[in-house]
Amino acid sequence: MSTSNASAPASADPSLRGLLLLLATIAGVAVANIYYNQPLLDNFRQSFPASASWVGVVPAVTQLGYAAGMLLLAPLGDRFDRRALILLQTAGMCIALVVAAAAPALPVLVAASLAIGVLATIAQQAVPFAAELAPPSQRGHAVGTVMSGLLLGILLARTAAGFVAEYFGWRAVFAASVLALLALAVVIVLRLPKSKPTSTLSYGKLLVSMWHLVVEHRALREASLTGAALFAGFSIFWSVLALLLAGPPFHLGPQAAGLFGIVGAAGALAAPLAGKFADRRGPRAIITLSIVLVAISFVVFGFSAKSIAGLVIGVIVLDVGVQAAQISNQSRIYALKPDARSRVNTVYMVAYFIGGALGSAVGAAVWPVFGWVGVSVAGLVFAGLAAWNHLALQARTAND
Repeated sequence: MSTSNASAPASADPSLRGLLLLLATIAGVAVANIYYNQPLLDNFRQSFPASASWVGVVPAVTQLGYAAGMLLLAPLGDRFDRRALILLQTAGMCIALVVAAAAPALPVLVAASLAIGVLATIAQQAVPFAAELAPPSQRGHAVGTVMSGLLLGILLARTAAGFVAEYFGWRAVFAASVLALLALAVVIVLRLPKSKPTSTLSYGKLLVSMWHLVVEHRALREASLTGAALFAGFSIFWSVLALLLAGPPFHLGPQAAGLFGIVGAAGALAAPLAGKFADRRGPRAIITLSIVLVAISFVVFGFSAKSIAGLVIGVIVLDVGVQAAQISNQSRIYALKPDARSRVNTVYMVAYFIGGALGSAVGAAVWPVFGWVGVSVAGLVFAGLAAWNHLALQARTAND
């Protein structure tokens, strides 16, 4: 399909739904690579006993890489053909995954994980691509479809990784992802149209313009910090769960840790309802409720170090809270600057995944010293930071 076909009357194209499903698949398969390593931490510890105390660095650098990729690569979608960018990043991702699968030592795995995180921002090319392909009357639905694929990729990645690692070993997880990406690349070449660049700004000016957005919009700063703090708490839990389940009294393998992803997916299915409530009562009210839910989840976790039922309840509450806050925060920021939504989203998501990397790093540091109770307290602290930031802006706004 030519560029002109892609950017002309998408509403008349009967294959639009198929293209949106393809973009949703691209987003889900790409972003899943950030989370494959979380249920595998105990496997890494066994494979690299000399570096066992540092395995928590793997998910932290992966998320940090994603934040860096968001900042450095995602804005290029406004300047170049997104289809070409998706294919180039897919090729690079396959190379990084092969290195991870063959890693002879933990430092090599850490370096490969950093590259995987950077290149997984393929997902952030898919979302604005959907907005470009869809006519204005269907744009919200188009973006929602792709975001659903991204969300499922985040939540089900741990389940898939846990299953594969249980029966074929952790290296097979990365090898399987290479095969999935190669198959997806063939479909992309055959089915995905080229995109039409929307900006003539140089790369440097694209980056500088995002800083201007941060300075100009206080609500963007507040939403970004609140989202980062909540995602930090989210990442603390998921980055340490496999280690908790591997020890007494559970003695469970990576498959059990991965199955919690299905539990999280079930909880997150309720989160889109937050969009409807946000329309009625405003996103700030939903964000306040979300912060309360995240705080409650870590209280539940603190009393569930030996209880699968408690962990399941906590996961559902945590995922509903984090996803509802995400939807409401994005609803707020997209209204700030309609002509710069990609860059506004980049600012928000960079902060979001820096928070995730910080949470994973804190989890790795707290777990060996303070155990599960310390992890739960750390998650509660991040929820408190989100509440302080959220309510502080509300107070400042009221005084303006």
